[in-house]
Amino acid sequence: MGSEDFHSFAEQTKRSAEQYTKARELIPGGVTANIKYMEPHPIIMRRAEGSKLYDIDHNEYMDYLLSYGALIHGHGHPEVYEAVMKQMKSSGTTIFGTPHELEMVMAEKLISLYPGIEMVRYTNSGLEATLLALRTARAYTGKPKIAKFEGHYHGGYDQVLLSVNPEHEKSGDAAQPNSVPESHGLPEYYQKNTIMLPFNDFPSTEKILRTCKEDISAIIMEPVQGGFIPAEKEFIKQLRTLTEELGIVLILDEVKTGFRLSLGGAQEVYGIEPDITALGKVLGGGFPVGAIGGKKEIMNLLSPHGGRDIMTVGEEDSQKREAVFHSGTYNGHPTVLAAGLSTIELLERDGVIGELFSKTHALRDRLEELYGQYGIPMQTIGKGSIFNIILSKASIKNYRDMEQADLCLRKAIDYELLKNGVYTKPLNRYSLSTAHTEEDISRTIRAHEQAIKTVLKQR
Repeated sequence: MGSEDFHSFAEQTKRSAEQYTKARELIPGGVTANIKYMEPHPIIMRRAEGSKLYDIDHNEYMDYLLSYGALIHGHGHPEVYEAVMKQMKSSGTTIFGTPHELEMVMAEKLISLYPGIEMVRYTNSGLEATLLALRTARAYTGKPKIAKFEGHYHGGYDQVLLSVNPEHEKSGDAAQPNSVPESHGLPEYYQKNTIMLPFNDFPSTEKILRTCKEDISAIIMEPVQGGFIPAEKEFIKQLRTLTEELGIVLILDEVKTGFRLSLGGAQEVYGIEPDITALGKVLGGGFPVGAIGGKKEIMNLLSPHGGRDIMTVGEEDSQKREAVFHSGTYNGHPTVLAAGLSTIELLERDGVIGELFSKTHALRDRLEELYGQYGIPMQTIGKGSIFNIILSKASIKNYRDMEQADLCLRKAIDYELLKNGVYTKPLNRYSLSTAHTEEDISRTIRAHEQAIKTVLKQR
């Protein structure tokens, strides 16, 4: 983005720039999460409705970020609002601090939808869900190390904040990637105890796993890397078979893919049953949420009774196993679960999720046709209601393949799109909602065409 483009963007978002200057005095970097930052400053929003965002400079945007995919029905869906208000009014509180009925209602719903879920525990974010999944897997197997895939993100904590976006010079051999810290302050312990795997490369992955099988408790993976690079079907099926053979717990991080590929997530699409599933985002209907689900023999380790059924435990039980500790004041928050249940119920209605997928594919097809008309090598990659725009015709199977994409051109187009009323953070994936209309899609195509023309003219 050139200085002239920055100036034009800054003029259109002048009040955001002013407020960001103030925010930097009050909040480190002026943002509450590093991913919310963008150059030259983030856009500060005032309100939202349906598929639209409105900033403090009174600019309107069609929202394709959707809180990184969480808002599958868009902003402020009236039925989700109604469910939240009904819960608070009927319960007389926002939170009990005790067990309540909605915990069981949501658990039954998730068990019915997800092939790999037999029991459920709630957390307050996808990060907490993956962290708990890993702790439970280590307790179940008794082995100290975990394995993750290069380019996969599972939250900003020490054990998994490794090789998410590693620099090429540090990343090592593609068949056996290095474990590269993504932040200062990460203990060396986690580098040594987190084994890195190459995504969509089964021969290399198998070699590493067989070599380290005595130490690896679990593999955690995004079935769709970054929400848009899918695992190849044969790869994920072979991985499931191998982990069962080697006694390694397979954790599917479905925080991004849950409900966005199907009602039963990626595992339903791929036809596999992981040992543990991590969920978040869509599950909360716009509120903070997370959950893990899995096989009873694994999940029961989270019981205060140390893996034994509560009805069989007595004071005389000297063989009781140690429980995996898990707690949280807001786990299973009734307001959050009310919003999440309403969100799922809307998706279960006849034709709703199919129509969402149809709109997504229509947008993808029209974008590919448009870029082709201007001679720009481009493909859309993704599944269900999420995808990304890749300015390359090369095969994209993993993190390293993204080096072939023209990120500079993509970024320039993205900034022009912001000026033309299409919002997603530059270089980020697109998520669609049931609130997006055919007119939104047509406006998006027109905005892309104007952005392409402007950028090509400047080059």
